[in-house]
Amino acid sequence: MNLVIGATGIVGSHVVLNLLRNNEAVVATKRTNSNLNRVKELFAFYTKDSEKLFKQIKWIDLDIRDLFSIEDSLHGIETVYHCAGFVSFDHRLATRLKEINEVGTRNVVNACLQKKIKTLCYVSSIATINNSDYTLPITEEVFWKRSGNESDYAISKYNAEREVWRGIEEGLNAVIVNPGVILSPVFWNQSSARIVEYCSKGNKYYTKGLAAYITASDVANIMIQLVQKQKTGQRFILLENNYSFQDFLSTMQENLKTKSPSISVSKRLLIFAQIIESILCLFTRNERKLSKAVVSSLVNSQSYSNQKIKSVLQYEFQPTKAAIVEICRYYLYSNPLTHSSN
Repeated sequence: MNLVIGATGIVGSHVVLNLLRNNEAVVATKRTNSNLNRVKELFAFYTKDSEKLFKQIKWIDLDIRDLFSIEDSLHGIETVYHCAGFVSFDHRLATRLKEINEVGTRNVVNACLQKKIKTLCYVSSIATINNSDYTLPITEEVFWKRSGNESDYAISKYNAEREVWRGIEEGLNAVIVNPGVILSPVFWNQSSARIVEYCSKGNKYYTKGLAAYITASDVANIMIQLVQKQKTGQRFILLENNYSFQDFLSTMQENLKTKSPSISVSKRLLIFAQIIESILCLFTRNERKLSKAVVSSLVNSQSYSNQKIKSVLQYEFQPTKAAIVEICRYYLYSNPLTHSSN
């Protein structure tokens, strides 16, 4: 039996779907007030059997900050996919980031050790493999080195990883995945999927940095394969390839039928915008989008390597540009008013 923690999120919902399509039983966790409609829509995007598969899920409410409720949820469970997490780059939300990402993961690890769970698969982030001194494509052998530009999010995920490594030292069979920017349909207002809605408005700007990209479906498939093949006690960087922001944004906006970005934004201008935003947010109380860490990532020129996962699983990734075409087509179909306004 599989337990998917954070099953209403981008990665978690894909893991649930792929497990069900493999005829595996799934217990899925959600928050008490979670809306399951997006999960249903995601299922429908991928398969005609969406209603049948969705009915097979056993849903339970779970607060990842409550160790005892996690232990209760593990009755009869052999494998745990820990996909829950909180993403924000607003320093004012640092405490919540720590509670959910770091403390929550500590609780999951401790519960898995207590209940002698067979395997834990933890979804971390590529942001935890950070070393600005490294000039070659970054591999799993490159470990954290503070530069002062790390976000509270990256720090919380790094500390969460440390909890998993501690669990491994104490006898837990666990594997960590470090995805790049995750591409997904349906979750237009959540995490990395927000980029679709942003580009649909006709973004004019780009920076000269680059980032690593992967589809949520590939992340889920790889996680399940790593568990099945018991590739535990290690971590895997997950990405299809590295693309410049200009190339990525242009491809997405062309498929959203908006003009490609044409104005290059320098680091100096980003820092100025960051200062202005921080002042405005003092009055509006809106969540900050720009921070020192975000500015640093937007001008980042480091690339990442996917050779380890390709070698271990002989995995072939869905091309990012093909995924963009599918995602944008569905976005325009499901948001006709947005399309007509362009």
